[in-house]
Amino acid sequence: MNIFISNLSFRIENDDLKQLFAEFGEITSAKVITDRETGRSRGFGFVEMSNDDEAKKAIEELNQAEYDGKVINVSEARPREDKPSFGGDRGGRRNFGGGGDRGGERRGGGGNRRY
Repeated sequence: MNIFISNLSFRIENDDLKQLFAEFGEITSAKVITDRETGRSRGFGFVEMSNDDEAKKAIEELNQAEYDGKVINVSEARPREDKPSFGGDRGGRRNFGGGGDRGGERRGGGGNRRY
């Protein structure tokens, strides 16, 4: 089972997560997610446990527990949603025509010209 852990202290590393969950059973992997550019922790991570019953026990025991000075949130990880491909709707407004709120006409900037 894949477990999601959030509200982690920025000092927590992969081995720390592994040690935290190891008392509940076998850990397949433990990963703190980091920012690609800075390498700094993003404050959440994932632990994979091979036994679902042990994973559920870990979730039950560790959710809302204090760890390294912060109250962590622990839950079963949900499957990652596919992100829209480039050009897909990412929410928010699109302004394909240019212009915007510059006053005057949208294109050509001609104001009151007649053609």
